[in-house]
Amino acid sequence: MTTVLAIETSCDETAVAIVNNRKVCSSIVASQIPVHQQYGGVVPEVASREHLETINVAIAQALEQAQLDWEKIDAIAATCAPGLVGALLVGLTAAKTLAMVHNKPFLGVHHLEGHIYATYLSEPSLNPPFLSLLVSGGHTSLIYVKDCGSYETLGQTRDDAAGEAFDKVARLLKLGYPGGPVIDKLAQQGNPQAFALPEGKVSLPGGGFHRYDASFSGLKTAVLRLVQQLEKDGGQVPVADVAASFQETVARSLTKRAIACALDYGLDTIAIGGGVAANSGLRKNLQAAAVQHNLRVLFPPLKFCTDNAAMIGCAAAEHLSHGHTSPLTLGVESRLALTQVMKLYQPVE
Repeated sequence: MTTVLAIETSCDETAVAIVNNRKVCSSIVASQIPVHQQYGGVVPEVASREHLETINVAIAQALEQAQLDWEKIDAIAATCAPGLVGALLVGLTAAKTLAMVHNKPFLGVHHLEGHIYATYLSEPSLNPPFLSLLVSGGHTSLIYVKDCGSYETLGQTRDDAAGEAFDKVARLLKLGYPGGPVIDKLAQQGNPQAFALPEGKVSLPGGGFHRYDASFSGLKTAVLRLVQQLEKDGGQVPVADVAASFQETVARSLTKRAIACALDYGLDTIAIGGGVAANSGLRKNLQAAAVQHNLRVLFPPLKFCTDNAAMIGCAAAEHLSHGHTSPLTLGVESRLALTQVMKLYQPVE
């Protein structure tokens, strides 16, 4: 049984967790949302400074919550890509230092691989192959999970990620930041059929549309034009109905592509990861469609949808069980394809 202390600082959460294989022993998440709300989004330099102030306290709290000392920790892990470079450096430097001081193996973890492994925390019997739908503020992808470290991207957004579209629509509706939770809450009070909004489609060179790729930029623009027209007509904008119609369109688009992809590739399980996995509209649409097609859909618990270190620890424990470790010379990368995840690890001797 492998026990890993993991650190996640890729964006605006300072998170530390201790994971024993697929069991969470402790999970500390210090959110920076109140700090960034005044700017309407994440400010990288501010995020880095917040991580610096919080990281040591979070590490101590994780050890205390798990009631473990350093002798019981088998390895140290940290997110190293992709993400905000300054923020990543805080977590990676802390993890490397701990690994050297306590003479533990070190592992750098890909942030998106962590989101895939978030589902393992609630479904410890889950094993590849399966389809992963990753939906967050920065990424929207359909990933064929073949094995630990072996992934194939089957579909992705061509422009805005789903979470990014939620934030932008929330901004134009004057709902504040972050947009996902507030739109989801408002949508419960609105009519999802109130407005017909376009579902973004990606054209193929030979005609027709891509079955798996998505586009949300046009949908965002359609909401903007709708709001402008409603304001021009002099009436009050029915914000709840607009939010519900927008959310329903996003959920329908993601569901259609995920189901088609799973069926085409003969995969009977779809695991959802990322912040948008917490969205009630997406959960409702996907679960209903999965029943119709006799597929299994797995959502992580809400606390593991958004960024956290438990998912990073779970991925690290799996890699360590395969003999994978990272060199202490490993750096951070703002962009790194999930298909290149094995470049983070040293060859197994």
